[in-house]
Amino acid sequence: MSFNIGIVPFWKNYDRKLVLRAAQLADDLGYHSIWIPEAWAYEQFQLLTEIALNTKKLKLATGIVNIFSRSAALIAMSAATLDEISGGRVILGLGTSGKLVVENLHGVKYQKPLTRMKESIQILRTLWRGERLTPGLSTLFPVRHFKLEMTPVRSNIPIYIAALQEKAIRQIGALADGWVPTFWPYRHFRTGLGWIADGAREANRDPAAIELAPFVGIVPLEDREAARAMLKSTVAFYIGGMGTYYYEMFCRFGFAETATRVRDLYVQGRRSEAMSAVEDTLIDAIAITGPPQHCREQMAEWKKEGVGTFLMNLPTGVPYELTEQLLRTMAP
Repeated sequence: MSFNIGIVPFWKNYDRKLVLRAAQLADDLGYHSIWIPEAWAYEQFQLLTEIALNTKKLKLATGIVNIFSRSAALIAMSAATLDEISGGRVILGLGTSGKLVVENLHGVKYQKPLTRMKESIQILRTLWRGERLTPGLSTLFPVRHFKLEMTPVRSNIPIYIAALQEKAIRQIGALADGWVPTFWPYRHFRTGLGWIADGAREANRDPAAIELAPFVGIVPLEDREAARAMLKSTVAFYIGGMGTYYYEMFCRFGFAETATRVRDLYVQGRRSEAMSAVEDTLIDAIAITGPPQHCREQMAEWKKEGVGTFLMNLPTGVPYELTEQLLRTMAP
């Protein structure tokens, strides 16, 4: 069975030259895409432009651009510019981020995230079609009749949304081309896809046209215990240090006891204990680990649950040779 696999470098300790090298190898090996993150380190559109100029087929995705730190018009211009430079290879990954980052880093009020997402996408698509903006496109600011004074390569750049909450996921069905969940237990993908289908039907759209593309840790090691262990510090960080969204999601899907123990240890500053408290059953629900053949068998199971493209996290803080080994082992 063949798989669509994208690659995702982590934003902390991002090594620009090594990621570029990995992107070139992924391009040669037939990987689907590269998803460049943005938090409070490198700026993603410039990184993607560098990768665009050094690859040929690899799709170039923002993973994820938040809709508060840039205006919708600026996102539209950035995506259209990159799409032209890359020959039509852009996927625009969007998200709302969170109150702390938006207000305390970017200095923008975190207000009405669902409304802002809807209206941002309306503005993006209008500008990409070469049409003028109209006042009815936004309730958040007084829109005037601007249009892009350039012709985008594509008027329908794919938009994927990262979301964990039901209302936001339903909105994907009405507005977007793909759903990007993080650490969502794969046996429960059908729950989110059901919400997407509801939103799509309400908007007279085909739910089947909306792709599921989860961020997922894939660690192909013969020693499965060691493979799981490589992911536990990141999972502990997301449960204890990334607000309440991930903690609440794990509680909702049957991991309340583990998630609570990890969270409590993490906020007490007992980070190594929090990492050890992440149980193997949780890792197996949200990641793919073990011998390479077992990983491919697991990917087939995930595909049965609706996955269209796997967004595979690249290892962090390791020599390039290990990243190359991962890419060659899991090449589609």
